[in-house]
Amino acid sequence: MSKISGSLLDRIDLHIEVNPVPFDKLSTKETSETSAAIRARVIDAREVQRLRFRENPKVFHNAQMNTKALRKHCQLSDQSLALLQQAMEKLKLSARAYDRILKVARTIADLERAEAIQNHHIAEAIQCRSLDREGWLG
Repeated sequence: MSKISGSLLDRIDLHIEVNPVPFDKLSTKETSETSAAIRARVIDAREVQRLRFRENPKVFHNAQMNTKALRKHCQLSDQSLALLQQAMEKLKLSARAYDRILKVARTIADLERAEAIQNHHIAEAIQCRSLDREGWLG
């Protein structure tokens, strides 16, 4: 990890540390969401994005948004903006990370069919930036 530069990490939308699954979770009789259900949600979110960007033939999904599109489609409440500002300052995130968080939060909101990005979407998107956290690399 120490050989990967910060500027390269900035260009990766999602980086999540995955811990081993405990035995009790593996052996549970409870069922989780099926792959088919997840696939249906993703297809639905992609359709939401296709419709959002239908007037721009070069943009098909949230990851392709430029700054102008980010401002238009990723408007935040004061509370969400304060949460993002706190994360930016505490984690010393870059401007590129800021854009990535907004794009991921918009996608999370799309998966939930939420019109607006909400606090929990921002919080989840920040969690997807685990490699940005100070001290993670040692």
